[in-house]
Amino acid sequence: MTTWAGRTAAEIAAAVRDKRVTPREVVAEHLARIERLDGRVGAFRAVRAEAALAEADEVAARGDLAGLPLAGVPVAVKDNLPVRGESRRIGSAATPDTPAARDHVTVARLRAAGAVVVGVTNVPELCVFGTTDGVLGIARNPWDPTRSAGGSSGGSAAAVAAGMVPIALGNDGMGSLRIPAANCGLVTIKPGQGVIPTGEGDSTWFGMAENGPLATTVEDARLMFSVLAGAEPGGPAPEAGVLRIAVSLRSPLAGVTVSRPYTAAARDAAGLLMRAGHQVRRADPPYPMSLATTSLAHWTAGTAADALPLDPRLLTRRTRVHARLGRPFLRSVSSGASRERLRRRLEPFFAEHDVLLTPALARRSPKAGPWHERGWLSNLLANTAYSPLTPPWNLTGWPAMSVPCGTLPSGAPCAVQLVGRPGTESRLLALAGQLEARSPWRRTAPMD
Repeated sequence: MTTWAGRTAAEIAAAVRDKRVTPREVVAEHLARIERLDGRVGAFRAVRAEAALAEADEVAARGDLAGLPLAGVPVAVKDNLPVRGESRRIGSAATPDTPAARDHVTVARLRAAGAVVVGVTNVPELCVFGTTDGVLGIARNPWDPTRSAGGSSGGSAAAVAAGMVPIALGNDGMGSLRIPAANCGLVTIKPGQGVIPTGEGDSTWFGMAENGPLATTVEDARLMFSVLAGAEPGGPAPEAGVLRIAVSLRSPLAGVTVSRPYTAAARDAAGLLMRAGHQVRRADPPYPMSLATTSLAHWTAGTAADALPLDPRLLTRRTRVHARLGRPFLRSVSSGASRERLRRRLEPFFAEHDVLLTPALARRSPKAGPWHERGWLSNLLANTAYSPLTPPWNLTGWPAMSVPCGTLPSGAPCAVQLVGRPGTESRLLALAGQLEARSPWRRTAPMD
């Protein structure tokens, strides 16, 4: 008997299109795996077992089944994107437990491509922090359940890493796709601004947040990306030739160092790409000293804007403090002036280099637990210490990926980050594919 849990989205969709398996069989097997494993992982806030099986039957009956790119593929959706018939809690007791009337545009595109939504995944309150924990659940790293899956798309990443779904939908405002992907050994891409729709009226943290895929392979990431974007990723084709790749091992934030496993992963990736024929050299982007204050202003202001319609008494203390600190920055952040200054400062560097390669994180994720019960400063220091490398590329609005490369001493995955100019999503995916071919990684955590 063929086992479908743990297979890629591309493999599942091909089998469904060829009628070697039905969508119901695929979805049922993944639902059984969720029931067996999620008590240890905490990926899902809500599982749509009955609805998902009914929707799988609807996919099987579609007249266009043979042409669906995600035919019968189970998918999980981050709990800040509306799913028709499910509440959108965003990890908070302050949000209404009211079913959404319609799907978010990205969810609708996944469904149109034949995917079946099996559940919504846990996030930290208002998707603020880099650990996924709160009053609605704690998401753990399937590779090391003592550690957080990361955040804020931590539940989505944990679901994929545990083989409970082959792909999941998340978003990234300060690293919220790349951080959990790096922790959980997944491929993800935060697209450049405007490539994948954010949805009218949705919070984007003043244009910094982008929706994107979480997957176990580059092929699946590209497949899901093309569905979400409504077209193949733009930019140079994979056969674009020799690229000028800058390798930077330094943290963008003064006083924050990058640990040895992550610098080693970046060096290893640089060697692999050099052997693939690219021009690779050490070079650090000219990060401004003001980057820390610019990041903090945008991070807190985004939370302040999201918290405005909510009852502050129902928010956790760390979120209330974060939002309060951000209120004075709302006007200056909304102007976009500081982001434009950062783009102008970094553009000459990217005129000299096609791609920037960095460690994805500075160190492994914090211990899993109720960080939402701790003070704001504890959360700030923990987040800053382990994930300083992702925020600059939300501020610029440029595409960035997290790609597995190497392992930590614990045996959990390590990862690198690839960054490019606007419109180079396809280039980054092609480079990730070259890394994958030369340094294949285990697709899912050994949880059984």
